[in-house]
Amino acid sequence: MGGNKRDDPAKLLAEIAQMLEDGLETQTEPFPETVQEFSKILDELRALDRDDIKGRLVIGGFVNHPYGPDGQRCQECIYYLVHRKWCDLPELSLPVEPEWWCRLWKI
Repeated sequence: MGGNKRDDPAKLLAEIAQMLEDGLETQTEPFPETVQEFSKILDELRALDRDDIKGRLVIGGFVNHPYGPDGQRCQECIYYLVHRKWCDLPELSLPVEPEWWCRLWKI
């Protein structure tokens, strides 16, 4: 994906939503239980090209619905910016819907 899509969060959000709706298989498991496991996933994300949105979604384990034992959602994550509908984890840095989830979810 080129820089233009990154400059247009609404367009990028729509493209991401379509990928998830189309059944993109992502790595929802294992959920990182330790700092080391969390860091390993971050390292995988850092190794990706900045414009590899699909790779970020796959490694991040994104799904377009609440997930986990408690039905966790992006909107409850510490990285979620409510007014921008954005994941502010630097290794992801993507527009997200409040009902979505990823395996880097944290409170």
